[in-house]
Amino acid sequence: MARIELLKGDITEQSVDAIVNAANTSLRAGGGVDGAITRAAGPEALADRERVIRERGRTPLPTGDAVATIAGDLDARWIIHTAGPVFHGSTRDAELLASCHRSVLRVADELGVATVAFPAISTGVYGYPVDQAAPIAISTVTDAETTVEQVRFVLFSERDLEIFRRALERAD
Repeated sequence: MARIELLKGDITEQSVDAIVNAANTSLRAGGGVDGAITRAAGPEALADRERVIRERGRTPLPTGDAVATIAGDLDARWIIHTAGPVFHGSTRDAELLASCHRSVLRVADELGVATVAFPAISTGVYGYPVDQAAPIAISTVTDAETTVEQVRFVLFSERDLEIFRRALERAD
């Protein structure tokens, strides 16, 4: 089981093996976390992303899936992109959000990654309430069979950090 760490900070400044990007299904550069990671990773990482888009076709990143690219200028070896669900309030939302976390860990295992930094997937413009997303993220990572040693959730605000902290305490 991976050790979970929570912190408030900038995911682009994390020194880890892999940084998780909250991407869209087209895998095209977007805003929010995706925009910040894309800008910080630089042109080499963006070119690798474009290669993956060409190779994977029409929908290069289905919701709940994950794919890796090089990390470029980030202090990481890999960016693992995952497309979270747009929140609708259905049980399918939770299934897809859990699938994002499992898929990232599966890709991380394939790459031999020991440390991974996650944002709060789908909680920005995709509208997933943080208080509902945090327990799903924490329990999915806690229950996952993975060789990843450390999962760091890097939260944007003090409020989000506190919500994730409560979810982690309930999971123990």
